[in-house]
Amino acid sequence: MKISKHILPLIVFAQFCCTSLWFAGNGVMSELVIHYNLSPSALGHLTSAVQLGFILGTLIFAILSIADRFSPSRVFFGSALLGAVFNLAVIWEDHSLSTLLLCRVMTGFFLAGIYPVGMKIAADYYKTGLGKSLGFLVGALVLGTAFPHLLKELTDAFLWKTVLIVTSSLALLGGVLIMLLVPDGPYRQTRRNLNFSAFFQVFRDRNFRAAAFGYFGHMWELYAFWAFVPVLLQTYNLSHPEVTFNVSLWSFLIIGIGGLSCVLGGYVAHRKGTKSTASAALLLSCACCLAVPWMFALESDIFIGFLLLWGMLVIADSPLLSTLVAQSAPAELKGTALTIVNCIGFAITIGSIQLLSSLMLWTSSHFIYTLLAIGPLLGLAALRKKIT
Repeated sequence: MKISKHILPLIVFAQFCCTSLWFAGNGVMSELVIHYNLSPSALGHLTSAVQLGFILGTLIFAILSIADRFSPSRVFFGSALLGAVFNLAVIWEDHSLSTLLLCRVMTGFFLAGIYPVGMKIAADYYKTGLGKSLGFLVGALVLGTAFPHLLKELTDAFLWKTVLIVTSSLALLGGVLIMLLVPDGPYRQTRRNLNFSAFFQVFRDRNFRAAAFGYFGHMWELYAFWAFVPVLLQTYNLSHPEVTFNVSLWSFLIIGIGGLSCVLGGYVAHRKGTKSTASAALLLSCACCLAVPWMFALESDIFIGFLLLWGMLVIADSPLLSTLVAQSAPAELKGTALTIVNCIGFAITIGSIQLLSSLMLWTSSHFIYTLLAIGPLLGLAALRKKIT
C-alpha cells in the first residue's frame, strides 16, 4: 500500500512540536523559582512532576485503551491542546508551589496522549519499515530532550514567559497538523469495547514480553544518563581545573546527537534486522556504562568523544525496541501496548535516577555509573528469549 510521502515528516514535526512541552519547564526552572519565591528544593519537585504526570497518564490511557478505542489523530490533537493549556498556565501570576506542580503534572499527563500515540499513528501507517519510521519519531523526542540545555544558553535574550508561550503555540500547531493532515492510518484496527484485561493481555505473548523487558532494561540506563550528563561534565571540570567545558552547550550536543543515531539505527535495522541491531546497541551501550570510571583520567577530547559516543548508543535501540513491541502486540491493542510499556519504562527511570542521586551523597566514586549497566544486561537477556 502506497503511503503519501508527507505523512512521516508531518508526524515527526508534530512530535517534536508537542514534546517540547515536556522539557520547556526545565529551560526556565531557575526563573520560576525566583519569580514565585520558591525554595531551592522546588527545583527537584518541578522536574519530577512532569515524569509523574506522564506515568499516571500512560497508566490511565493504557487501562482505558484510549488509543485503540478512539481515533489516534483526535487523541493526539486533544492531548496537544490540553497539554499546551497547562504549560501556558504556568505564566499565571498568583501561583503557589502546589498549583505550579499541578500544572506540570497535568502537562505530563497529556503528554501520554502525544508520545506513545504518535508512535501508534506511525505504526498504523508503516507495517514494513516501522523501525525507520520510529527512528525519526524518537529522534524528534531526543532533540526535545536536549533543547532545554541549548535554551538555557538563550534565555538571557528572552523573557521566561516567552519560552512557555512559544512552546505551547508549537504544541497547538503540532496537534492541528496531525488532526487536519494525518488521518487514521490504513493498518489501524479499532477496538470498540472497553476491556480492562487488555492492560494485562498484551503480556501473555512471549515475544511481547521479551521486547517489553528489553525496553525496560534500556530505560534503566537512558534517562539516568541524560540526567547526569551535566554532572559528568561538571565532575570532569572539577578534576581538571585547566578544562572549562560549557556544560549547557555540551549537554545539548551529547544528548542531541542521539537523534542522529535513532535515524541511522533505523536504516541499519532495515538491512541487519531489528532485534540484532537493538541487541548490538544495548551491548555497546553497556560497555560504555562499564568504561566510564576510567574516562575521567583521560584527555578532555577523548572524554568528550566518549560521551558523544555514549549519547548515540544509549538511545539508538529505543525506536527499535518500540518497533519490536508494536510488532509483537495484537493489531487492535497496539496503542495500549505501546502506552503501557512507556508507563512502566518511565517508572523505572525514576528508580535508576534516585539510586545514583542517593549514592552520590555517600561516595564520590565514579564507579557508581557502572550500575547503569544492569539495565542493558537484563535487556539483552530478555531479547535472547524473543523467537522472531
